[in-house]
Amino acid sequence: MPAIGKLLILIGGLLIVLGLALTLGERFSFFRLGRLPGDMVYRRGNFTFYFPLVTSILLSLVLTALLWFFGRK
Repeated sequence: MPAIGKLLILIGGLLIVLGLALTLGERFSFFRLGRLPGDMVYRRGNFTFYFPLVTSILLSLVLTALLWFFGRK
């Protein structure tokens, strides 16, 4: 059971860091997650459709690498 506790603390810490990065990232232009080139935006009148294609692919690659790395241990 102590191993599960350590894992939950690690996941919680990572979520806090990710939350801070996303919150503070809007103030800095170098961290543009959600507005990357390749994200599709369709505007017509008062209708806007937004599909973050490149952002989704990037997050998928990062999460896959993290899960692969932590799954090896």
